[in-house]
Amino acid sequence: MQESDASTDDKTDDHASQLTVMNRQRVFGLALPIIGEQLLHTLVVAVDTILVARLGKEAVAGVGTAVELIYFIIAILIALEIGATVLISQAFGAGKTDRVVLLARQALSWAVAISIPVSILGYIAAPRVISLFGLEPEVAAHANAYLRITAASAIALLLTFVSGSIFRGRGDSRTPLMAAVVANIVNVFASYALIFGKFGLPELGVEGSAWGAALGRSAAAVIMIWLLYTGKRGITIRGDASWIPRLDVGKSLFRLGVPASLEQIVASSGFVTMLAVVAMIGTPALAAQQIAFTALSMAFMPGFGFGLAATALIGQSVGAKQLGHAAEASRIAERWAIIWMATGGVIYFLFAPQIMSIFTDETDVVNHGVNALRALAIGLPIWAVWSVYAGSLRGIGDTISPLISDGTTVWASVLLAFIWVRWFDAGLGTVWLTYVASAPFAAGFNRWRYWRQLNSGKIRPAGGLEAFH
Repeated sequence: MQESDASTDDKTDDHASQLTVMNRQRVFGLALPIIGEQLLHTLVVAVDTILVARLGKEAVAGVGTAVELIYFIIAILIALEIGATVLISQAFGAGKTDRVVLLARQALSWAVAISIPVSILGYIAAPRVISLFGLEPEVAAHANAYLRITAASAIALLLTFVSGSIFRGRGDSRTPLMAAVVANIVNVFASYALIFGKFGLPELGVEGSAWGAALGRSAAAVIMIWLLYTGKRGITIRGDASWIPRLDVGKSLFRLGVPASLEQIVASSGFVTMLAVVAMIGTPALAAQQIAFTALSMAFMPGFGFGLAATALIGQSVGAKQLGHAAEASRIAERWAIIWMATGGVIYFLFAPQIMSIFTDETDVVNHGVNALRALAIGLPIWAVWSVYAGSLRGIGDTISPLISDGTTVWASVLLAFIWVRWFDAGLGTVWLTYVASAPFAAGFNRWRYWRQLNSGKIRPAGGLEAFH
């Protein structure tokens, strides 16, 4: 037994010595492909919207409603993705190859097991959920069709997330990016062909758009699972580990992932509620809210990318017991996320009128949107710190703190916005300034919490790595 432990320790030390020093190239090498991947995922929705727009406003409205609900489904499914990223990165950093294989297999097995009830429940509940929005019959029919197909293909969606998380835990974000490129290509051609009945395929309209997206995600999932099986990217799922979902591994995956999922659900609920607050201002403000948020989505990508990179790199560092590397990864990610998002903030502040004019020529909508863009542009560097340290906390196995800071901040913003709009007749710019006013709490709390835990010297691998055999 002692010889086995010594052998394991030797492997760990050898592996740790192979990990390169933490520097900008290593952080950028992981963060930039993540940013590109997220942009491509956003592009899938954008392409579908452009194609569906040719079917009429009812079709666009239906797909738009369904997509909002799909974001809630994604918020639920993200639990497994976050848990897998943290545990696999820490196991990889510790040099525990057998545990990496076990965790990868178990994450995929749990993905299949979870996707089955999600698909059934989503398919059955879709009409009732859609009816809550009080949509016109034709719009509701489109939304129901799109949502049902997406729910039915939830297995492709979840396997894509989990497969990507396995590669990112290993420190490889290029493979998920490559898969996202393929998914976009498949989606464009499949959606076009199925929406309009081209190349001998049936004309399915809105349903064709949903099937195109599902086929794109399926292609990405198949590619990544095949690469995992062959081991061509430095990580494999071949071995003696069980494919049957294990409760002990599942418990650790979800103990880390469920708070992250709740964080997304709470935040999404807050943003949806904020729409009701903005609606009190008027229709032009509501239209500007949607346009401005869409325009700003690209500005948030650096914070998201560096945050995810921090999760993987810090997880590896914790597993390798190299807390100095974890500290340096956070510093580098924070510095460059601030630089990128501050630069984006300047661009959005200076060119807000031109950006809004790309989407609409209605003067009142443009004016509301300009105020909104400029308000939030001021806060982008703060959001950079918020995102990076939320990711850093997840890397050390703390997914509770980001839940607390995110939920508190978003809902504090909703409350402040309601007060200003209800009793002070504030406009959309003031509404978005409430995010700027409350964001320092989340950024400061996450940053303080991370450094306090890291400097305590009590950081241990999450989920009981030693317990998995």
